[in-house]
Amino acid sequence: MRIKQQQPFKTGYNAITEMTGVHPEMLMDFGILKLPAEEYYSDHLPYERIFVLLYGEITIAWENRQEHVSRSTFLDDQLWCLNVPAGTAVKIVGVAPDSEMAVIRTENEKKFQAVVRSGSEIIKEVRGEGTMNETGTRIVRTAHNVDLSPDSNIMFGEDVHYPGKWAGFPSHHHQQPEIYFYKLQPENGFGLMKLGEEAVLLENNDTVLIAPNLVHPQVSAPGYAMYFLWVIRHLKDNPYIAPTFEEEHLWVEKPDAKIWPEK
Repeated sequence: MRIKQQQPFKTGYNAITEMTGVHPEMLMDFGILKLPAEEYYSDHLPYERIFVLLYGEITIAWENRQEHVSRSTFLDDQLWCLNVPAGTAVKIVGVAPDSEMAVIRTENEKKFQAVVRSGSEIIKEVRGEGTMNETGTRIVRTAHNVDLSPDSNIMFGEDVHYPGKWAGFPSHHHQQPEIYFYKLQPENGFGLMKLGEEAVLLENNDTVLIAPNLVHPQVSAPGYAMYFLWVIRHLKDNPYIAPTFEEEHLWVEKPDAKIWPEK
């Protein structure tokens, strides 16, 4: 389902899904933290937490560490995130006039070392090159998966659509719940998603909740770069490893596929 952000995000934490409130079926708290300069936010909740800088400039402190982090835009490659275990206190202070972070929380009893992941530690790929007449070419940045973060209950990363191109095609699904959070550049752009058997409009600051086993390919409008943060919740004894593709569409990725007008 689509959650449309009706108003600009307010200063502080803006909850979108809640394990004990709205949309508990996602098994995650997900929200956007908006901080102007000198405003601060503290979090020491008894959950595993991930803090992802979308844009802006902040200082962030945990345990005996502090980092000063900046990112000019969500479109660039400077993905920076902090993953902490339950109970670890985190304090974030805004430095730039406007900064935004995504905040992800979920239950996890495992004890692990807090970890920062950025730079060369992020897996960056350009997927879709050389297939489907380049209609699925996009940038994918993976920050958490079962290999990078074996003690985490979260897999997450970022995708950036080149204008007018697709992601998630050939259509796929998986058993784990997933959240997509969108940014458009310019902001008045849009995209479209096939969510199961429904068509979903995608606009700036929208969130889409993807229930288990629903396919979710999507496309951005020409002229508009479409960014989305994707967050998958591993299930007990069933972590996300790879999706299941719809067999009927797999032919489009074959090297010898003949696609109209050649077909």
